[in-house]
Amino acid sequence: MSTSQTINAINETHDPKRRSWVESANDTGCDFPIQNLPFGTFSRAPRHERRIGVAIGDKILDLRMAKLIDTDDMNVLMAATPAKRAALRSLISQGLTKGSARQSEWENALVNPAQVTMHVPCRIGDYTDFYTGIHHATTVGKLFRPDQPLMPNYKWVPIGYHGRSSSIGVSGQQFKRPQGQTKAPDAAEPSFGPSKRLDYELELGFFIGQGNALGEPIGMDQAEQHLFGVTLFNDWSARDLQAWEYQPLGPFLAKNFASTVSPWLVTMDALAPFRAKFERPADDPQPMPYLDSQANRDAGALDITLEVLLQTAAMREAGSAPVRLTLGNTTQAAYWTAAQLVAHHTVNGCNLQPGDLLGSGTLSGPEPDQAGSLLELTMGGKQPITLPNGERRTFLEDGDMLTLRGWCERDGAVRIGLGEVSGTVLASAP
Repeated sequence: MSTSQTINAINETHDPKRRSWVESANDTGCDFPIQNLPFGTFSRAPRHERRIGVAIGDKILDLRMAKLIDTDDMNVLMAATPAKRAALRSLISQGLTKGSARQSEWENALVNPAQVTMHVPCRIGDYTDFYTGIHHATTVGKLFRPDQPLMPNYKWVPIGYHGRSSSIGVSGQQFKRPQGQTKAPDAAEPSFGPSKRLDYELELGFFIGQGNALGEPIGMDQAEQHLFGVTLFNDWSARDLQAWEYQPLGPFLAKNFASTVSPWLVTMDALAPFRAKFERPADDPQPMPYLDSQANRDAGALDITLEVLLQTAAMREAGSAPVRLTLGNTTQAAYWTAAQLVAHHTVNGCNLQPGDLLGSGTLSGPEPDQAGSLLELTMGGKQPITLPNGERRTFLEDGDMLTLRGWCERDGAVRIGLGEVSGTVLASAP
């Protein structure tokens, strides 16, 4: 396959004039218009079998009830060839289009989200967390290494570490404050207890579709074909635990207690109208040949607006709306593209499998209000944030709920959303 064929093409499913017979999908500002069609996994009481659905407006289309698929296993669907996935998207789009002959049949396959339980979209067999946000890496680096904020390898190689998948939950996740060892700068030895510097990390999650055989790298000319879709991803972090334990092998208890994904996989096909050029500053090292392609330079980046909202327990009790902490865009935040992450992850022969998750790392923009973590927003806890109700935060307190939102909008294209992902901090275990 030639390089020019690797970026998903714009076709009739992206037509901004297309409208759905599901009227809520036509509302201005709707996250899930007919041009989006993200995939998710849900179950209905009392039987609780998991089903695959597509979000359309304020409804979910049960794909098996609509006789579009013969599996309830999202990983099987993700393993299909890009051509088969594109064909399924086309069938769904045609059937949901206003005037479709499928309307009377498919109306019975529509589900109310309030009547179902959403799940992590697929089985996540493996999880790798990258560090693509250069502004985040620089700001955090200044806190710990003022004379060398970025390590020498940062601009040459996508930095990442293998994490765990067992504690990744779906939006609405509640988790107990993690415990572990910490060491104060003036202490002779470490102590054990609940984390006092609990933080969030604003990330995107890239999900693998088709995998690769062990020993067979995925080149840049094929990398996009192995990406199924994107979710919002909050990779919670205990900063005080991390500072003590991360050398020399990296994060452990500071990261493995919880991560939260949004329930909807927005496909790479849906994101086709929202691609952007990938350009490095002229003075920076340019990607090595195995991390470079003309297609990646022309349209390898994703243009996604990201937002972080905080609602404290006191705010919920008072009926106050969440307050925005961050508003930024991926084109300013990410130093590496999703295709480069796939190519680098497999260049040594590592095999990826359907459902594997690649975290982007914290996506912070160049401005202070574009920071994707409290560590940056409060300058390591030295500059507390004062909320509208007078509460102050350096790091997260028990009862705090974080919500990440994301959307794409561009002239000539219909706005699509990534939905939202929320999580709430509970008190630590006794």
